Amino acid sequence: MAELIIVTRDGSEKVLDAAPGANIMEIIRDNGVDELLALCGGCCSCATCHVHIDPAFSAKLPELSTDENDLLDGSSHRNEYSRLSCQLVMTDDLAGMRVLIAEED
Repeated sequence: MAELIIVTRDGSEKVLDAAPGANIMEIIRDNGVDELLALCGGCCSCATCHVHIDPAFSAKLPELSTDENDLLDGSSHRNEYSRLSCQLVMTDDLAGMRVLIAEED
């Protein structure tokens, strides 16, 4: 099983077991990190699962969809490493990736 490193808003880190094929939003939520609201449940319609991805892993992720890009445009905390965690699936290539939970809008 791969590891996913979550950085909460207060800067603390949690190392989570992450099975390849699992949705990153669900991995975070199912491991009790309640800062990630994920109000729409992973339907790419709310942007409350906004995270910042470790730049070293950004090239290993799929491109932003139009819907994901539009939702992220509504965040004042968007940066070049912003993604919606509900749109990312864990792979072996992402083992050890650090994910910072974005500030809430």
